[in-house]
Amino acid sequence: MMGDELAGRQATLSMAGLDELEFGPDGLVPAIVQDRRTKEVLMLGFMNREMLARTLETGDAWFWSRRRGRPWHKGETSGNFIRVREVRRNCEDNSLLLLADPVGPVCHTGARSCYFRTLDGEPVEAGEPAGSAGSAGPVGEAPVPAEPGARPPEGTLDWLFEIIEERRLRPREGSYTHRLLQGGVDRIGKKVGEEAAEVIIAAKNRSRTELANEMADLWYHALVLLAEAGMAPQDVYAVLAARHRDRTSPIDNMKK
Repeated sequence: MMGDELAGRQATLSMAGLDELEFGPDGLVPAIVQDRRTKEVLMLGFMNREMLARTLETGDAWFWSRRRGRPWHKGETSGNFIRVREVRRNCEDNSLLLLADPVGPVCHTGARSCYFRTLDGEPVEAGEPAGSAGSAGPVGEAPVPAEPGARPPEGTLDWLFEIIEERRLRPREGSYTHRLLQGGVDRIGKKVGEEAAEVIIAAKNRSRTELANEMADLWYHALVLLAEAGMAPQDVYAVLAARHRDRTSPIDNMKK
């Protein structure tokens, strides 16, 4: 399982601090999963040392299933993987926080988060995600509202990237996205270059329709390139946000 295609695409996380954790009498430590972008709390799982190490090695969330008594690769059957970007530990070294980019809904019910009900069983109203609305994220990051179970708005980059990830994880016969990914970075990179040239031509032609269409093609191929590298739009958002924070005039100081 360690050699599966998805795991091979993820970035390796640091093992530093692993030996300082205090696993419980059952050898487990609770691990809370939080959406890195929206700050919404998504689920709670349990990890032993091996599952945490496997998570750090692959970038995919691995848990120990207490019910089944065996390793659990989140998304192995559903395709709804959890791509872990950072692991934090609490002040007593006995619980974890996984900052992640979820691929699809996290809950087995199909909801984006497992915490979609109040204590009395009532559904949480849209716009009231657990642990996100009105709360601050990591230092320097503004909170982003999210809706439990909501998909990104149609036509946005996040929406398009979810479709690309779906094609990557569950290939469909005749899928252009799948064929691109099979061709690797060289084939995708060539298409990005071609589409960038088409964008320039459309801009010089002063055609709004042509420019919008060519830009859509460029954005699509750029997102496929990110997916091939095991990255997500959030990685780019983080860079843009850092530039905005660190520079007086981010637009003027953008790399040419």
